[in-house]
Amino acid sequence: MSEIALPKIDRSIVSNKSQIVKKLSSLTNPENVLSEADELRPYETDALSVYTQTPLAVVLPENTREVSEILKYCNEENIKVVPRGAGTGLSGGALPLQDAILLGLGKFNKILEIDYENKCVITQPGVTNLGITHAVEHKGFYYAPDPSSQLACSIGGNVAENSGGVHSLKYGTTTNNILGVEMVMMDGTICKIGGKSFDQEGYDLMGLICGSEGLLGVVTEVTVKILKKPEVVKAALIGFPSIKEGGDAASEIISSGIVPAGMEIMDKALIEATDNFSKAGYPRDAELLLIVELDGTESEVNELIKKVEIICKKNNCSSLKLSKNEKERLSFWAGRKAAFPACGAMAPDYYCMDGSIPRGKLAEALLEIKKLSEKYNLPVANCFHAGDGNLHPLIMFDGNDKEQLRKTEEFGSEILKTCVRLGGVITGEHGVGIEKRELMCEMFNDDDIQQQLDIKKSLDEKNLLNPGKVYPILRKCAEEGRVHVHKSKDKFPDLPRF
Repeated sequence: MSEIALPKIDRSIVSNKSQIVKKLSSLTNPENVLSEADELRPYETDALSVYTQTPLAVVLPENTREVSEILKYCNEENIKVVPRGAGTGLSGGALPLQDAILLGLGKFNKILEIDYENKCVITQPGVTNLGITHAVEHKGFYYAPDPSSQLACSIGGNVAENSGGVHSLKYGTTTNNILGVEMVMMDGTICKIGGKSFDQEGYDLMGLICGSEGLLGVVTEVTVKILKKPEVVKAALIGFPSIKEGGDAASEIISSGIVPAGMEIMDKALIEATDNFSKAGYPRDAELLLIVELDGTESEVNELIKKVEIICKKNNCSSLKLSKNEKERLSFWAGRKAAFPACGAMAPDYYCMDGSIPRGKLAEALLEIKKLSEKYNLPVANCFHAGDGNLHPLIMFDGNDKEQLRKTEEFGSEILKTCVRLGGVITGEHGVGIEKRELMCEMFNDDDIQQQLDIKKSLDEKNLLNPGKVYPILRKCAEEGRVHVHKSKDKFPDLPRF
């Protein structure tokens, strides 16, 4: 395990494990409570696998009532709870704690209602992202957000992290595609927020919940909107001889008023890796690849493709290939969707970063990442959601080499600091978790963070839900000059000491 600061272990909770397991077993089917070492091992990490921790116990409730009873009990006994979906998160948000219950939502795996008239689906949080589309595609509908892990990631996890994907430019991230949730608070209270209608009265609580990373409540039901499939969808595969020319073309496409359904950038290292993996027919001589997808009516799509072609030729593209049919369009995306597994052939391990920058800074960001790669002597492959400036550099390293791991973490930190310097933010869709916790001080001042902590305290007074995630360690913030202690009084009284 790489060294990472976690909340202080409550030894009294650990010593009382057998009694806690016994009580949990009375609140759900005893088979749903896991407490032996071999049973717990699959849950010791999420997809940020460099960090591991064994939970006190794992409980897999089957319905909302059981979730409510479990949380109520844990709240009364001051037992920490870490919610977990499919475990595909890349920021350590589902990393368990030794004195915490890991609450798995894997049994919440049913679609409860499909309402084509109101264009929405009511689903349990354990249903996969792609599972929603599969359930409605026979009627010509689909669910728009499409993270690369959509085959495995759960909709509940998507809500927790506000996941996006290649089509988020035109159709938005999760927050733009959910209408309501059922959520259980730490004290066991069951709340229903939103519903099938697009606008709800009062405060925008949906906006608060989406992206809250399991710190405010446990989502047990989600209402999502579904869209009718467009009449025509075409994609263009465009190669460029340099990073700058490709980045400039991507920026000009957006600034010209064109809104592609999806627009992705991949650099040379990733072009080769993904083409080896998926045989997508990518232009291997290109330094940068741009995939542009356009949808709408036949005449609209054809007109937009002409405009994209003119812009790309103006920016000196070296190749341009248009999809002739649906099969070819999907093959264009096959490589991009397989980018992460494809990198497995490049190094024993890779570290997938996630930050966002203004679209006009794409070329500058890529060139800066190239310089950092040379500085740390670590290879990096880049893919971007070019339309919304969400970048995903993949740093190659050997996790068995502690020095390489240290350098990788520093490299990643510098990438995210660059994002902030260029006018962006430290996460686009993966969340903060433990990975970017110390970098929150790069973006927020004392008052900003205290406001967020006040909101959490109002919903989770004892700080039992997913503690140790998102908010920075006091000592680290003080080193950064962002937190000041005056006369033994600090600015963050509610922040747990680690």
